[in-house]
Amino acid sequence: MSSAAGPVVVAEYIAEIEKARRDLRALIASKSCAPIMLRLAWHDAGTYDKTTNTGGPNGSIRLPEELRHAANAGLKIAVDLLEPIKQKHPKITYADLYQLAGVVAVEVTGGPAIDFIPGRKDSSVCPEEGRLPDAKQGASHLRDVFYRMGLTDKDIVALSGGHTLGKARPDRSGFDGAWTREPLKFDNSYFVELLKGDSDGLLKLPTDKVLVDHPAFRPYVEKYAKDEEAFFRDYAESHKKLSELGFTPSRATLLAWKSRDKAKRVVTTTTAVFAVAVAVIACAYICETKKKLG
Repeated sequence: MSSAAGPVVVAEYIAEIEKARRDLRALIASKSCAPIMLRLAWHDAGTYDKTTNTGGPNGSIRLPEELRHAANAGLKIAVDLLEPIKQKHPKITYADLYQLAGVVAVEVTGGPAIDFIPGRKDSSVCPEEGRLPDAKQGASHLRDVFYRMGLTDKDIVALSGGHTLGKARPDRSGFDGAWTREPLKFDNSYFVELLKGDSDGLLKLPTDKVLVDHPAFRPYVEKYAKDEEAFFRDYAESHKKLSELGFTPSRATLLAWKSRDKAKRVVTTTTAVFAVAVAVIACAYICETKKKLG
């Protein structure tokens, strides 16, 4: 169900989102494709321009013109992997599906749970090429790109931590190698490795090295290398911001989503109470049986 303003997020749409979430977990686990799913979500959202309110997480990356942008080399693989899930759940927009895929990719590889609210509208308009970060550039370039989106220095560093997943490929970026020893595990090792300097066999792009060299970025690198929980908290917050650039959920959407969360809590509480009751009854039965046998 959708309208000119985007999908109408009611119980039916929410149910499809949850089914798609399960399908995404299965896909990512079977194909080990978490890194490219995270990259797809990032690249769809990372084109946002707050001044013109264009680009952003609107599903436009599915369009051939945008997939041909140099920064998106290889992402057709992710788009094609997700198409069967889209066909299975046609009510869900591409914009929601791609951002949900990024959220699930982080979660299933050990990363933090990221708050996800559906309701994004699909776009058929591609942003101009050149809005995504260029790995060969420095601090001023990173700030230009992220500030254009309305993000901060903390967001720059936290989101760079997504490089804990995956590796660069020469045919896509011109670079080769993984950033961490376990590229299918989401943790804080990206920052640990950054502080070690050049490490044999690990990749450090110019945009990675600047996080250590720049005085505004380095304190976050040190904080995240020391405290994984702090990184997870900040990453989840920054990822949510990225996934919602230019997207303001309607009041009806927020109410529907809160009702879903409330229903989940009721089910969880009821299940817990039932489990306790069963345990008490079982304990009483065992005690009574022992008395009779005694």
